Amino acid sequence: MNDFAGKCGVIVGVANKYSIAWAIAQAVAARGAKLALTYQGRFEDHVKKLAGELPQPPLVLPCDVTSDDDIKAVFERLGAEFGALDFVVHGAAFAPPAELEGAFLDTSREGFRTALDISAYSLIALARGAAPLMESRGGSIVALTFLGSDRVFPHYNVMGVAKAALESSVRYLAADVGPKNIRVNAVSAGPIKTVAARGISGFSKILQVYPERGQNQNQMNADQAQCQNTASAQATSSEGWAQIFTACMAGRGYGVR
Repeated sequence: MNDFAGKCGVIVGVANKYSIAWAIAQAVAARGAKLALTYQGRFEDHVKKLAGELPQPPLVLPCDVTSDDDIKAVFERLGAEFGALDFVVHGAAFAPPAELEGAFLDTSREGFRTALDISAYSLIALARGAAPLMESRGGSIVALTFLGSDRVFPHYNVMGVAKAALESSVRYLAADVGPKNIRVNAVSAGPIKTVAARGISGFSKILQVYPERGQNQNQMNADQAQCQNTASAQATSSEGWAQIFTACMAGRGYGVR
């Protein structure tokens, strides 16, 4: 089990107690990490309530990932409070619900822009803010993705394109910041029944077809525990750049694709 004592990190994307990002926050906090959690406006009450359940009170900061000013303010505060940063977990993702209901062919220009901005470009903006705080001792940036980035799943639509852009961004960012001893990787969970997932029309169909389209036809859906263990391992690992780690159940750990 990884020791996070003395490590400082920020987790972006906690919305409620079912969020994968929240499961990761619990795991690293239990292992000694000093944390900051960010929230998007409408989730403020949820995130502040959850923050009170962690063993060490985290910083709780507002951050709309579509706002460069908000992101700048977050990292200025982190610099003042922590001095340096060891890890960032990127769990921000969103597409307008209407874009996940019909055919991908009907994706609107605005829906496409929104999904790519929040779900992919935000990683670039966060990495740009985090890098100066990681240069003194190295660090790790971990994004959360899904197999819909390169295989078609019913109704995942523009989110699949956004996750593909996210994974490509992981590779390009790793090339930029790797020489500064900053690792950038992604963890791909199976379809977990989060509140966000239930907002996808036909999510039950994704659950049905996932075993057929996963890397291993015997692969089970990842649960939160598997995902949080894989993500937290990457947050402290000194190995691996620009890789997509796939969390899975039944003791299979994670693989690379």
